[in-house]
Amino acid sequence: MTRTQAINPFMLGAVSVLALGATPVLAQSTPDSSPSSSDPAFATFTPSNSPNNDRIDYSIWDEAMSNLVISMGPSLRETAGSPRPSFGTRRQYGHVSRYRLEGTRIMFSFLDSDVIESFTEYRQDLERTADIVDIQALSRNEQLAYWINLHNVAMIEQIANAWPVRQPREIEIDNVPIDEARFITVEGIALSPRDIRERIVFANWSDPKVIYGFWRGEIGGPSIQREAFNADNVSRLLERGARDFVNSLRGTQRNGSTLEVSELFEEAAPFFFSDFETDLRAHIAQYANEDTNEILAETTSVDPTVREYDIADLAGGVREPSYQNITTDDISFSFRIPQSMVQLLAQRDQKFQRIIREGRTGTVTFSNITLPGDVGTDEVE
Repeated sequence: MTRTQAINPFMLGAVSVLALGATPVLAQSTPDSSPSSSDPAFATFTPSNSPNNDRIDYSIWDEAMSNLVISMGPSLRETAGSPRPSFGTRRQYGHVSRYRLEGTRIMFSFLDSDVIESFTEYRQDLERTADIVDIQALSRNEQLAYWINLHNVAMIEQIANAWPVRQPREIEIDNVPIDEARFITVEGIALSPRDIRERIVFANWSDPKVIYGFWRGEIGGPSIQREAFNADNVSRLLERGARDFVNSLRGTQRNGSTLEVSELFEEAAPFFFSDFETDLRAHIAQYANEDTNEILAETTSVDPTVREYDIADLAGGVREPSYQNITTDDISFSFRIPQSMVQLLAQRDQKFQRIIREGRTGTVTFSNITLPGDVGTDEVE
């Protein structure tokens, strides 16, 4: 199968399959170790013990992600203050979440119908790839990249179709909530986003860092990466996602002697944290920075109560009636964006300037934004 459209990064075309050398892979769960392993419908997706050398090329999705995704930078473990109301009104448009300066955002408000249609085409392309390539016989990292990319493409597709929407979990497909709706078909089996996470990946990979590959469309969840997953980068990107999430307010907080954590950890507990408090503390410690280690040391109990369901976009899931004209330095290009988005991006810029001023840069990558778009290998078990 060859890529048929590569000029426009948003017209995603078909996925190409390459025969390359073997690559490393994350650990495998033992049979019957997961809550869903007894479901015979999903047994077909169990990874083969004799992987081949086939590879799937996600370069078009990689380019799309670099254009669609904006990073808000690392968490400073500080609540974002209340935004100002829009000019001429007391109503607040855009994001009001205390976590709005954490994670990553997708620019749904700038997508036109052709771009949105291309998401559907690409999701269908990924589904058809499984009719040509034996997904279960790929290397474990190659399989993991496939499932993460398919899940995230499907989520972006459906949220883009439904936008504007304040919370992705409000979206229904044929009267079924998006996370439970089986609108994805692989090898003739209908799958929901949750099926991909829990019945395929969580059931067959034992390393809990796979949690951080799956994007839910919500500010309160793991960030979506600005590059597609592939066999070579999947472990690195999952490590990045883990460190970002566990060291953020939306991942872990302290409330007196209680370690408050994201409710997503409770959701994943049957697969990875059977002794919830002990196992989760050990997991968080694996990725914790100095501030998070201090929280671990000063708390004695764990409570999975942290949540934020607002959409992880730039506009807050609404069309704001007030816009501001933005012109580039050379006055060759201008466009209009909502006032609330101007404020959000200004807060983002102030945050980045503070990070630089205080020497907190670390491994953070800063990129300039020109709206409406920006023109190691480990085996995961």
